[in-house]
Amino acid sequence: MRHVRAASAVTLALAITAAATGCGGGSTGTGSNESPKTLTYWASNQGPSIEADKEILTPELKKFEKETGIKVKLEVVPWADLLNRILAATASGQGPDVLNIGNTWSASLQATGALLPWDEKSFEEIGGRDRFVDSAVASAGKEGEPPAAVPLYSLAYALYYNKKMFAEAGIEKPPATWDELVAAGQKISKGDKWGLGAEGGNLSNNIHQVFVLGQQHGADFFDQDGKATFTSDGAVAAVKQYVDFMAKDKIIAPGNAEYAQNQSLTDFAKGKTAMVLWQAAASTFAAQGMKPDEWGAAPVPVPSGTPGTGKQVNSMVAGINIAVFKNTKNLDGAKKFVKFMTSDAQQKHLNKTYGAIPPVKEAQADAAFGAPDLKVLRDTLATSAAPLPQVPNESQFETAVGTAVKELWADAAAGRPVTEESVRARLEKAQQTMQQ
Repeated sequence: MRHVRAASAVTLALAITAAATGCGGGSTGTGSNESPKTLTYWASNQGPSIEADKEILTPELKKFEKETGIKVKLEVVPWADLLNRILAATASGQGPDVLNIGNTWSASLQATGALLPWDEKSFEEIGGRDRFVDSAVASAGKEGEPPAAVPLYSLAYALYYNKKMFAEAGIEKPPATWDELVAAGQKISKGDKWGLGAEGGNLSNNIHQVFVLGQQHGADFFDQDGKATFTSDGAVAAVKQYVDFMAKDKIIAPGNAEYAQNQSLTDFAKGKTAMVLWQAAASTFAAQGMKPDEWGAAPVPVPSGTPGTGKQVNSMVAGINIAVFKNTKNLDGAKKFVKFMTSDAQQKHLNKTYGAIPPVKEAQADAAFGAPDLKVLRDTLATSAAPLPQVPNESQFETAVGTAVKELWADAAAGRPVTEESVRARLEKAQQTMQQ
């Protein structure tokens, strides 16, 4: 997912408690078909505005109504509100029939018991689990349990670079390793020009970046039992490496410490910053007046060599999943709607419109997703992306560690030392917060 969101540990705990006492998934938790002609759908805000999403989705929902006779009431929910809206719905049992969720929330929401599990039988009703890319399904719930949702839009990170700024600095190709990125960034970072952009105030983006660096340092942030390991040597090294782009390497402007609303993309489009690490940025660049030949996209750097598995992972598996509330009053219709939204035709149309990658294999092979930047994202998802930890308290992880990184950005921007000891202290505080 690509937006800031407010993750509430208190609300999540309430939702989990409600589920444990039988409230989270409604009174029966099995759904019914009492209202076979209607569905309520909470869509996440994928486009440039709520109104744009309505314009994109409404004609498709009309197609579904024409095919099935089922009317869909659409509400596009802003990312800033979506998680708390969902958690409140799981606690009260009063939610939509179908909803979009950020894939990093999958295990957390799965733990509430409020969402329909997608076992093999349910997957067969929408064409089979093998239609979907493995990495996308892996980000839909805890390993070993039926997924809590179905992949809808897939995203990955790429390194976007400004071709003109690279040429002016005498840089012939995008960096493939972090050492190369720092070297390129230092050539460019002069005056009011900077090598790399960041969103220091965006907790989710902080997590996405340090998770990938953590993978490269051999750290998962959780052990096999789901216990937080934020202070491991690999985790500390990952966070320090990321913040050091500002604190030590001086390739990120101090003002980026406060960015949280995609300002780094605006700086990139205006020629103030030469590189950004982002998910599917093409439509945003176009909206800000950049022409496609003014920028390029390359895989996110790795320590050495080329991206791959293990320590060569260079992106988290980003994206949006579609889920069904267990207490829906139109269970059959809800499954039909998921089947419709994940059909080859809809996957091609919607993902192309939103600049995402279809998690459905057949749709992903379409020529529409062969553009150079989308090919980078597609190949990354297929070969070198890993899902964020699928643990019930993933939301608290994003809040706790994301805040720790935000505070370290503030230290760097203010000129305060960012040392291994200060990084470890921040992460230890975050880990204690998780354990409370």
